[in-house]
Amino acid sequence: MSKFHSSLRRLLYVLRSVCLWLTAGLFILAGLNHFISPDFYIQMIPDGWPQPRWLVFVSGFFEILGGAGLLLQRLRKAAGYGLIALLIAVFPANVHMAMHADRYDAFSQTGLIARLPLQAVLIALVWWVACSKRKHDVE
Repeated sequence: MSKFHSSLRRLLYVLRSVCLWLTAGLFILAGLNHFISPDFYIQMIPDGWPQPRWLVFVSGFFEILGGAGLLLQRLRKAAGYGLIALLIAVFPANVHMAMHADRYDAFSQTGLIARLPLQAVLIALVWWVACSKRKHDVE
């Protein structure tokens, strides 16, 4: 292997490690925030869904669990798949927010619409740091 390829491989390893820790931290902090500020998340639940407070707590719990699981190599892949499933499950709430932007003073309609494709980017990031095949794993 050339020196260039070796350096590139090392750079990707470091980048994946940094992204892994940042992604785990993002999910852990976001999950904790579901318990600290549940009303913020309750307003995101589409109209008519049962027990919004309970849904917020359950999603927060699984965000914390998934984020912590990313940091444990034995659980990383399962945590990644779980977080991807969670991101897909909460997507209707993001669509609801974009469709009812007038209810969310803290967000612009442009921001709420831009948030929709960012969900796919977050799914891809979780896949890359947790689920994708690689020769050398992040420790």
